[in-house]
Amino acid sequence: MDKLIITAAITGAEVTRKDNPNLPITPREIASAAAACRGAGASVIHLHVRNFKGEPTQDISVYQETIERIKEESDVIVQVSTGGAVGMSARERIEPVRLRPEMATLTTGTVNFGSDVFINRYPDIEYFAQEMLNYGVKPEIEVFDTGMITTANNLVRKKLLKTPLHFDFVMGVPGGIEGSTENLHHLVRMLPFGSTWSVAGIGSAELPLGVMSIIMGGHVRVGFEDNVFFTKGVLAQSNAQLVERMACIARELGRETATPEEARRILGLV
Repeated sequence: MDKLIITAAITGAEVTRKDNPNLPITPREIASAAAACRGAGASVIHLHVRNFKGEPTQDISVYQETIERIKEESDVIVQVSTGGAVGMSARERIEPVRLRPEMATLTTGTVNFGSDVFINRYPDIEYFAQEMLNYGVKPEIEVFDTGMITTANNLVRKKLLKTPLHFDFVMGVPGGIEGSTENLHHLVRMLPFGSTWSVAGIGSAELPLGVMSIIMGGHVRVGFEDNVFFTKGVLAQSNAQLVERMACIARELGRETATPEEARRILGLV
């Protein structure tokens, strides 16, 4: 197996300080949290940013400041979100890709998201993929249900995506695929040959699916975007605490965590 890539999704678009008072919001706080996650074993930071009111934004200037601060403090891979927040336009969502980060997310389908709908029309998906090609940004294919893998394969045939692909299975969102081990096995079986993959279990699915991914040879995403608790009813003190737990479990299972440079080689970024 490759070494384990741990992605830290440290802020997200939906979580507030009412959910967890330790949520990093400002560029300085996000950079500090990213460095702490790097120290705990993370090699990738999945990045959302907030405006001065603490609301989700895709403002390129906020992304630029945040990325610069992250790079000043650590050598992590920065993976920007093109999901933004529910209701944002495709033009808004693509903005941070123009900064040429190493990676960006590409969700390849529409999904119910609790009481909202995360809309990804096929022409917009193609537009996002083309822009990532134009700017030399590696996509992480965000999969909320099985049909999104089929769409990614279609984009490969249209030469809008280059293989090998990297996928992230977001499992347990109300309206998306359930966070079960059976579903995880099914998703992995659907992947095109040579793909790498990680799993982001939402809420209580984070820990068991993360452990399964470690055992199966996949990679793991943790962080406040997906889960604000350390144990049932007990809030996590930091994103780094969630990263450290997963890194510790991996070591106990005989799998070392990847440094950012090792992750770059695994993901084909170098």
